[in-house]
Amino acid sequence: MQGEMLRSGQSRSPEERLRPQRLRSDCPVLLSQRLVLRAPHEEDIDALSHLANNANIATMVSRMPHPYTAKDAADFVRRTKAGEIGKCVYAITRADNGAFLGCCALEPHANDDLTLEIGYWLGEPYWNKGYATEAAHALIDMAFRTRDIDQIDARCRVTNIASRRVIQKCGFQFQGSGMVGSLALGGMVPVEWFRLDRKTWMSLKSWGDMR
Repeated sequence: MQGEMLRSGQSRSPEERLRPQRLRSDCPVLLSQRLVLRAPHEEDIDALSHLANNANIATMVSRMPHPYTAKDAADFVRRTKAGEIGKCVYAITRADNGAFLGCCALEPHANDDLTLEIGYWLGEPYWNKGYATEAAHALIDMAFRTRDIDQIDARCRVTNIASRRVIQKCGFQFQGSGMVGSLALGGMVPVEWFRLDRKTWMSLKSWGDMR
C-alpha cells in the first residue's frame, strides 16, 4: 500500500501535490522573519483599542467602527474566540518583543468554497516597514498549503495606495471594481478587487525577492 501511495503521489502534478486532501479548520500560529501571527487574546485589548481608534485606519476597512473603544476591542477578541469573525483571525505581533501591530484574517466566500478573502490592517506607527506584506505572505502560504482552495481574493479602497501596493507585491491580479459598505463612514465606498490563484502562488512561493 505504501508503494501504491508513493506512486500515486509521484504521478500527481506539483500543483496537485501541494493541494491538501481535506479542509483543515485549525489556524496554526504562523512565524515569519520578524513576525508572529497568533490568535488575539485579552492582553491585546489595550493596544488594539489604541491603534484601531484611528480614522485613517477605520475609513480604509469595511467593518471597523470609529471611534474604536476598549469595549469594541474586547468584543472583537470575544468574537474571534467564538469563531464569529472570519475563518482565521490573527493578531500580528513582533517576534522580538511581542508588540501588537494589527490584525489579519481569512474569510470564506458565502457561495464559493474554493475561494477565501484576505484582509489586514496595521497601526499607523507600523506603516511603511514591510510588516503588512510579510504578514500577508505568511497567511497566503498557510492558506494554500492547508486549505483545498483555488484562489484568494483581496479588496482595497481605490484611495488606499499602500494597501494596493501590498496586494500587488503578493502577486494578486486586478479583477475589477465595485462598492462595499464602510461602517466608519456610514455608507458605500468604491473598491478594487484583486485575485491570486493557486498556480500563480506556486510560481511566487519564494517571497524573499518581492519585499
